[in-house]
Amino acid sequence: MAYSDRELLARIIKCEAGGEGDNGMKAVATVIMNRKRIPYGEYHRIGQGDIRKIIYQKGQFDCVRSVLGGKANPQTIWANPPEQVHYNIADWALSGNRLFTVGYSLWYFNPFKPTCPYTFPRNGTGRFQVKVGQHCFYNPTELYAKT
Repeated sequence: MAYSDRELLARIIKCEAGGEGDNGMKAVATVIMNRKRIPYGEYHRIGQGDIRKIIYQKGQFDCVRSVLGGKANPQTIWANPPEQVHYNIADWALSGNRLFTVGYSLWYFNPFKPTCPYTFPRNGTGRFQVKVGQHCFYNPTELYAKT
């Protein structure tokens, strides 16, 4: 049986940011919902406002890959059921809330360094917005609109 949007969002929140505290989890949920709602660019074209298409888009989230670097990925949305806090944050995001410091960020990643690069991804479509916990968040540039 397929997961509901709520279940899927709760699972990816736990897997992608479960150790980042409430703000870290809300920041990741904000990015996912920003991708769902953006009215232009790659995420609009591919996702078409469907959270499932956003989450399952190839190459976007390590937590939906069963293999990483040629090895089985132990941290997937299927292997780690969410807890009540993850459902609460999923409900918060699905209700239209967003973490204001993250703004309209469409990307995040953990650089495993104390500082964040100014642009991300490599194609320069995102510009640094804020660091929340261990993750750097990036708002779209004008270049993103052409994707």
